[in-house]
Amino acid sequence: MIEHAPKTTDPLAIGMLSLRLLVFLLAVKSSLTFAQESASSPMPPPEATSSEQNPSPRSLWRYGAYLDLSYPVDFNFPENHLWRSKVTTQRVNDLNLNMALAYVRKEANESSRWGMEFALQAGRDVKGQIPNASLRYGDPYQNADTFSHFSRANVSYLAPIGTGLTLTAGLFNSLIGYQSFYAKDNLNYTRSFMADYAPYFMSGVSAQYQFTEAIQTAFYVINRYNFLSSPNSLPSYGTQLKWIALPNLTFTQNFYYGPDQTNTDLKYWRFFSDSILEWKRDELTVGFAYDIGTEIAVPEAGGQRTFWTGSAIFTQWRFTKEWAVAVRPELYYDPDGTMTGARQFIKGVTTTLDYKLRYAWMTTLFRLEYRFNNSTGPQGGFYTEGLTSSGAIKLTPSQNLLFFSALWSFDSS
Repeated sequence: MIEHAPKTTDPLAIGMLSLRLLVFLLAVKSSLTFAQESASSPMPPPEATSSEQNPSPRSLWRYGAYLDLSYPVDFNFPENHLWRSKVTTQRVNDLNLNMALAYVRKEANESSRWGMEFALQAGRDVKGQIPNASLRYGDPYQNADTFSHFSRANVSYLAPIGTGLTLTAGLFNSLIGYQSFYAKDNLNYTRSFMADYAPYFMSGVSAQYQFTEAIQTAFYVINRYNFLSSPNSLPSYGTQLKWIALPNLTFTQNFYYGPDQTNTDLKYWRFFSDSILEWKRDELTVGFAYDIGTEIAVPEAGGQRTFWTGSAIFTQWRFTKEWAVAVRPELYYDPDGTMTGARQFIKGVTTTLDYKLRYAWMTTLFRLEYRFNNSTGPQGGFYTEGLTSSGAIKLTPSQNLLFFSALWSFDSS
């Protein structure tokens, strides 16, 4: 027999019963909701350790190494195994260690205002930096071979002025040029003629200031166009303006002015302009560079005004993370032989297939590159097989080259 609860008409009792029922239903609903969320949501992450809560600051020190190994095939098969009028990658039809580099650097920032760079290098490309004897005009070049093995040796200071004024003294990267001395930093393996006959390095002092996020300027007092030369004791000067016109478009204008001959009168000073326009978006890079230089040769070299000019278009499409293809047409006009030592007009096209392999702090680039060059003019041409009746190596207007290269680099960053 089931007993029924006694009926009540007490409003207070009815209210209390209703309140208990409401609380019970809310509790049940909350329990069901919590169970559903627990079933559909992942477990919360474990509590962070003390090292994760207070991560150590990024190190300002970096160190690394780089090796550049290549085998170039010149289908002219020159008797001397040399690529005429070229500064880098001069040796052909041989296995070459073009570059071995080791470096250390410390970044300067607001928390640690002093910085430094030091790097040593060796390889065939290092020897190619020393200017041709025919262009010396009495320059002794006493220590050129020794100093060519240094690529960086400088100190810097970030002065607390405005947005930050960076002062650098010593041997540093040149303000001029779109391409680096090191092939790993370029879109193609071989460098253009205009890059080879512009400075890769400079020694002196520089001041760099960022006016806005879009405009950066720099001023240089340097030891001549080629830091390995010493035709006189006067300094040269350089300026740079970099303008980020659009998020993907950057314009850079560099000027050089200074004495690079034994006679230091102002009328013999060299003027050089380097203009660069670069557009980058996702996997595609397009760059355009135009150089022009002029000077009046000293009387011992003829006394006439000379000039030289060059231009190139740089393109690269990285169609996967590992693979990329780059194409570079170029022109270099040296009608007086001021830079190359031969009066010539050089044209060329370079195509590069690039495969990038990354592992930990190491990156290896494997590059297959085809290059065609043509040189015309009174002294134009490239070395080929055979000798002339006078015993000189024969010249031919064109050359085809195929490069197989491996570029290995290690960087602690």
